Amino acid sequence: MKRLVILGGGESGIGAAILGKKQNFDVFLSDKGIIKKEYKDILLDKKILFEEQQHTDEKILNADWIIKSPGIPKKAPIIKKIQEKGITISSEIEFASRYTSSILIAITGSNGKTTTTSLTYEIFKKAGFNVGLAGNIGKSFAWQVAEENYEYYILEISSFQLDNIQNFKPHIAMVLNLSPDHLDQYDYNYQNYINSKFKITKNQDEKDYFIYNLDDEITQKWLQNNHTKAHLLPFSLKEKVEKGAYSDQKNIYITTNTEDALKMKIEDLALIGKHNVANSMAAGIAGKISKIKNEFIKQSLADFEAVEHRLEFVLKINGINFINDSKATNVNSVYYALESMKSPVIWIVGGTDKGNDYSELIPFVKQKVKAIVCLGLDNEKIINTFQDIIPNIAETHSMKDAVNASYLYGKKGDTVLLSPACASFDLFKNYEDRGIQFKEEVRKL
Repeated sequence: MKRLVILGGGESGIGAAILGKKQNFDVFLSDKGIIKKEYKDILLDKKILFEEQQHTDEKILNADWIIKSPGIPKKAPIIKKIQEKGITISSEIEFASRYTSSILIAITGSNGKTTTTSLTYEIFKKAGFNVGLAGNIGKSFAWQVAEENYEYYILEISSFQLDNIQNFKPHIAMVLNLSPDHLDQYDYNYQNYINSKFKITKNQDEKDYFIYNLDDEITQKWLQNNHTKAHLLPFSLKEKVEKGAYSDQKNIYITTNTEDALKMKIEDLALIGKHNVANSMAAGIAGKISKIKNEFIKQSLADFEAVEHRLEFVLKINGINFINDSKATNVNSVYYALESMKSPVIWIVGGTDKGNDYSELIPFVKQKVKAIVCLGLDNEKIINTFQDIIPNIAETHSMKDAVNASYLYGKKGDTVLLSPACASFDLFKNYEDRGIQFKEEVRKL
C-alpha cells in the first residue's frame, strides 16, 4: 500500500485525505497549525491518522507521494527536506484530477478568478448541466471527486495550485489577465509568477481550448514565445476578433463557430465595470464551446449577483454608499475597482504588503479619491506614495476605526470603498474575515 502524506488540514487537505482513503492509500495528514474541530471530527470518523501543531520528519519523509496545501510556502523547511529526498509534491487539484474522467474547466488570472468561475458555473447550471464548483472556491475538488458524481467541474485555480501540477489537463483553460501578485512567494521575480500561471495550458492538446485576454500584454508576449496545442480563443475590449469574444463599447459579441453568434448589450450585463465585461465574455466563450444555447448564457450574464467581498454593495447611509471589495488583495484589483467608481471615493487601503507598486494607481487616485484611510500595522509605503496627492490621509489599526474615519470624511453622494490592495493577515484571519468585519461595522453606524 502506497503512503500518501498530506500537508495542511484545511478544506483542500481534508478533501485529499478523503479521496486518498477511498483510493486505498495509507493516508497521513500533518498540519503545523491547529486543525478546525469540524475537520478533525471527519478525520477521526474516517479513521485517518493525523498530527497537528507540528511536522514530524519521520512521519512525512517516508511518503511515496505528498499533497501540499497551496497555503504552505515553498520555502518552508519541511518542503526543502521533501525536495531533497526527491518525493513528488502535488497540489490537491493535480491529485483529484487523476481520479476523475469529468470535463474540467479551469480558470486562473491575477484578478476576476472568483467572479468568472462563479459566472461560468451559473451558465452551466442554468443550462441544466451536472456541474460542480471547486478549486479555490466552494468545497474541495478532491472531496467532490470522492463523494459526488459531477460530469463537469468549474475550477478556480491559483498560481500556488499550479506550482505543483504534473498531469493536470483541463478541457477548457482560461488566463484572464496578469499583473504582479504574490511576488513574495516567487523570489520577487515576476517571470516566475507568469510561468506558474501558464502551466494551466501545458498539458492541453488539440481537442482542448485556451481562452485568453487579447488586451493583456504579458499574455500576448507569452503566446509569441511559447506554444500551446489547444485551440486559441481570445476576448478583447479593444479589437474585433473572428472567433472568441469582443466588445464595441455598446454590445458584446461571442462566437466559437460560423453560425449562432451571441450578441448582448453591455447595459444588460449584471456586473459593472470594464473588467467585468471582459469576465462576462470569457465565461460566455466557455458556454459556447460547450454548446450551451445563447438564451441560457444571456440569462446568466444578466441575472448574476456579485460575489461576496468583490465590489459588493453593503449599505447606503446618509447618502454615502459603502462597498466591500475586501477580495482586492493586489494593486491591479484596486485599479479595476477605482476604474468602475462613478462618485468621489473614500478609499480604505492597507494590510500585509506583497511587494506592491502603488504608482500605477496614481492617475485614478488623483481623479477619484478624496480621502485615504489606511488600515494596517505598517502604512508607511501607502502614505509615502499618496501624501503629496491626497491631503486627507488617516491611519487606523482596526476595522471599527477605519469605518468611522471613512464615514467622517464622507458626505452625500460619496462612496466608501474597502479595496485594500494587500493581504489581510496583519489584522484579520483572511480577506473574508476582513470583509465581514467591514460589513458589521458599517451596519453599526
